[in-house]
Amino acid sequence: MIALVIDHLRAAWDELTAPGGAFATTEIEVRGIPMRVFESAPPTMRAVWEITAFHGDKDYLVYEDERYTYAEVNAQVRSLAAALRDVHGVGAGDRVALAMRNYPEWVVGYWATVSIGAAAVGLNAWWTGHEMEYGLTDSRPKVLIADDERLERVLPHLDAIREGGAMHVISVRSERELPDDASRWTDVVRPETAPDALPPADIDPDDDACIFYTSGTTGFPKGAQLTHRGSVHNIMHLVFWTIVTGLASAKAQEAGDEPASEPPPAPEQPVFMAPTPLFHVTACNCILHPATMAGGRVVLTYKWDPGRALELIEREGVTNFSGVPTMSRELINHPDWDRRDTSTLQGMGGGGAALQPDLVEKIDKSLKQGAPSTGYGLTETHGIVTANAAKYFLAKPASCGPVVPTLDAKLVADDGTDLEPGPDRVGQLCVRGSVVIKGYLNRPDATAEAIVDGWFNTGDIAKIDEDGFVYIVDRAKDMVLRGGENVYCSEVETAIYQHDDVAEVAVFGIPDERLGEEVAAAIVPRPGSGLTEDDLRAFLVERIAKHKIPAKVWFLEEQLPRNANGKFVKRELKAQLLGD
Repeated sequence: MIALVIDHLRAAWDELTAPGGAFATTEIEVRGIPMRVFESAPPTMRAVWEITAFHGDKDYLVYEDERYTYAEVNAQVRSLAAALRDVHGVGAGDRVALAMRNYPEWVVGYWATVSIGAAAVGLNAWWTGHEMEYGLTDSRPKVLIADDERLERVLPHLDAIREGGAMHVISVRSERELPDDASRWTDVVRPETAPDALPPADIDPDDDACIFYTSGTTGFPKGAQLTHRGSVHNIMHLVFWTIVTGLASAKAQEAGDEPASEPPPAPEQPVFMAPTPLFHVTACNCILHPATMAGGRVVLTYKWDPGRALELIEREGVTNFSGVPTMSRELINHPDWDRRDTSTLQGMGGGGAALQPDLVEKIDKSLKQGAPSTGYGLTETHGIVTANAAKYFLAKPASCGPVVPTLDAKLVADDGTDLEPGPDRVGQLCVRGSVVIKGYLNRPDATAEAIVDGWFNTGDIAKIDEDGFVYIVDRAKDMVLRGGENVYCSEVETAIYQHDDVAEVAVFGIPDERLGEEVAAAIVPRPGSGLTEDDLRAFLVERIAKHKIPAKVWFLEEQLPRNANGKFVKRELKAQLLGD
């Protein structure tokens, strides 16, 4: 039965990507490397935004009890775009930083920035003031658009940031006192006087559209340069997966391999909930982008709360819920699940961590007309590398799905040699295609290490079965995946080592029922220091974001276990502390 399901998927796949098909590909040179691209792809993200003019009075953004149509947001985007260009001189090659919660202003700021050829710098809203100073100093935006909480953190560092160049500040939803040269959003964005069109802009498909920061393996975050071409192709990969699975089901029914059935009625407007932060590709590239291109409605919330999410799912008729697996589990387990109308949900799942097989089954049983879904990807791939959903997910619940059409994938052994795919072949997963980032901002060495001849090493250990479905086995990177947030152990260790009383430290992940993993640390204090867990947390709270601060700390008297090269052996350490 599984073989038949996969055969129909492959037949539909080949039909859509064949010459003349809706997703036909051609080979071109992208940054000096031959790559497949979709023939029908829009050239830039500005072109994607311009399409939204046809959606007019449809609801676009819902933030809690606020509601904005496409026409209203379009006017705000045109107004801000004109101000950025005419008042602040922002143009092609420049940057605008966005630092705030998932407010509608984030979305307006994003589209205004990319539409004039500048790059939107999505700063992590969890960052401390010191971390924000680093990101702003590294990216050098001409304008920072920030909400009240982020302003409180960044204003003490403003003079230091501006030593490298001018940076104007625009405040969002804040009444606090501002520097004399700062502006308030309501004084800058005036939709009633917005020009009739966006400012002209000359944008190349391989220009930067966005800079998203990834936690740093060397102790400092790296700014991943996401391009217009890569962002557009990620949208098309998501649309492709939806269409190919529908066509495969139709072929199966025609062949009599599955009973004929009517698909669920198409909603008047697809409604997407974005429960994860917009400064990640999960919410921005994999929810906001495709929802916008489809004329869908995007539901934003002040913070994650499963009860409130269920209320909004019922009120707005949400059709697509995509977050980290923890969120899906919390929704299904919430006491209001059976009391709320969730019948509109057609897809539920997401990425950021593996969707456990038991959760795949629970989602399938819990949705009245929907199905579980997942995607595997990274910031460095603009979003998804693979996708899996519905009966294909149920057939292979441990797999994150097949690789998307314009990406090549291979497995590499520890010695650097390529491995042939096979159920027993395990290696580091490498991918090549136009959705691989241009590089890391100001980090040529890190770029050269991560991307070789166009091939990006994901750092994940995987296997690929005979049907081309990918299985993530382990991570090669020293990283904790906490509720969908990558926390690199070396970054946390760097912060802890700044404390004078720490002699040795090793940071690693420990199992957590709700978040998947939590950050933990084993510390050897300096003799006679008297360092406590509370002392350490108070020290770290000003240096790294709260989600990176270890939830569990062990203080050890003996030195940490080492290998022959003197490197800490974390697996052995974890076994000592947690048991096998």
